[in-house]
Parts: sequence; C-alpha cells; structure tokens
Amino acid sequence: MSNIAAEHHEHWTEIIEPRKKLFDLRLNELWRYRDLVIMFVRRDFVANYKQTILGPLWFLLQPLLTTLIYILIFGRIAGLSTDGLPMMVFYLSGITVWNYFAETLTKTATVFKDNAQMFGKVYFPRITMPFSIVISNIVRFLIQFGLFIIIWGYYLFTEDSIHPNYLVLLTPVLILIMGLLALGVGMIISALTTKYKDLIFLMTFGVQLLMFATPVIYPLSSIGEKYKLLILANPMTPIVETFRYAFLGSGSFSWAYLAYSFGVTIMLLFFGTVIFNKVERSFTDTV
Repeated sequence: MSNIAAEHHEHWTEIIEPRKKLFDLRLNELWRYRDLVIMFVRRDFVANYKQTILGPLWFLLQPLLTTLIYILIFGRIAGLSTDGLPMMVFYLSGITVWNYFAETLTKTATVFKDNAQMFGKVYFPRITMPFSIVISNIVRFLIQFGLFIIIWGYYLFTEDSIHPNYLVLLTPVLILIMGLLALGVGMIISALTTKYKDLIFLMTFGVQLLMFATPVIYPLSSIGEKYKLLILANPMTPIVETFRYAFLGSGSFSWAYLAYSFGVTIMLLFFGTVIFNKVERSFTDTV
C-alpha cells in the first residue's frame, strides 16, 4: 500500500510520449523550450567564429567580396543589365537577401547529420534545432543588412537612380517568409537525407543552381517572356524583386506574386514539419 501511495503522489515535470497522430506537431514545445533555442543560437555563433582571426567581421567581408566578384564577372565582363542601378548596390541587395535564405536552408537540411550524436543521447524537441538556425541566421542577416543600408544610403544621396518607397515597411515580412521557406524546405531535405545521404551533395549543388533561377545577379525585367513564368515559379523571386523594388525603386512588385510566395511557404513548412516529426522517431537507426 505504501508503494501505491508513493506512486500516487509523484509529480513528473516532463512526460515523454510517442506521437500517435501524423499531424500532432506539438509546436507549443518551441515556447516551452525557448531557453534551449536561445542556447543553440549562441552555440552557432561560438562554433562558427571561435578560432577565426576576424571573427564576426566575416559577416561583412563575405557579402562585400562576393559583390565585388559579381561586379567584375557579371557586370564588367558579361555585361548583364542592372536596370540602370549602380552595380554595387544592385548586387549587394540580391546577395543580402539570398545569403540568409541559402545559409538557413543549407544548415537546416543537414541538421540530423550534424547533430546525430546529440539526438541519440538526450531528449529534447528536435524541431528546436532547425528553428534556432532560422533565428541565428536572422542575426547574421541583420548585420549584413546594416552593411547594405550604409552603402544604399551613400548611393541614395549621391545618385539620382535610387528611389525607395513605402514598401520598405514590408522588410520584416520578407524576412519572415524567407526564414519559414528555408525552414520548410530544409526540414524536408533533412528528413530525406537520413536514408538517402547523396541528397546532401545534391542539395549543396542545387542551392547554387537555384541562385541562378532567382534574380540575384540579373533583374527580372531582363528575362524574356518565354522563361519569365519559370523564374516566377521560384518562390524566392517575388521576395528578391520586392526587396529591390522597395529600396531601389527599380524592378517589379506584385501583391499576387508575394501572396504566391507566402502560400508556397506555408505549404512547404507544414509538410516539412510533418515529415521532420515523423522521421525523428527512428532516424537514429538510419543515420
């Protein structure tokens, strides 16, 4: 009787149960484990730049060097159009947006492989890991965005070709869509790589190709009607074009295309979360 009474008075702070329903996403766990998410965000910064000489300065050097290379190759040698905008601010605007999406997607897509040992030893909601990647890369984006604003401000007061408008207020919305889009696609790829490890190599190559299917190094207006719909099918295209149109006043903007990007993002995020939560139950047997 004493054992029964003791068991009756036990109060557990955490009860781990298997997910019985396919659509049991348990997104409330993200809030309950918010301290863990913050810890993962800090870990990303320390792990990336702990033994580097320049440290976080690489956040600024990387887009600057990439922009200069694009100016030389695509601007000077290839002679691609920039819609009459200064090459520096045109390429940097596309790079700033693309870097956030590509970095978030790449790290999220390898989250199972990169953290297999931790996942196999300690319980915590696995979705906190990819979600922390989205947040840590927002900090990186804001640093690079600050660099863009400085250069943008210089050309704004020295050139007559830049005409920003009220759509700059959509910047937080664009960041949100990019982060969720990368999160959804990344979780799908991460789940698939537990069985098909070749996808890791294909993913890296695919992200590089996807950049050329996004108006990062060229304006959408330079694409012929034959291929324009194909480029617009890429949900990142309206985001890049909206960002450029908002800050530079050149490019194309459509509420319909932006709504399309948001709709695709929500769909991919939903399926990504479902697949990710399903695979996490047994991924230690295949990784």
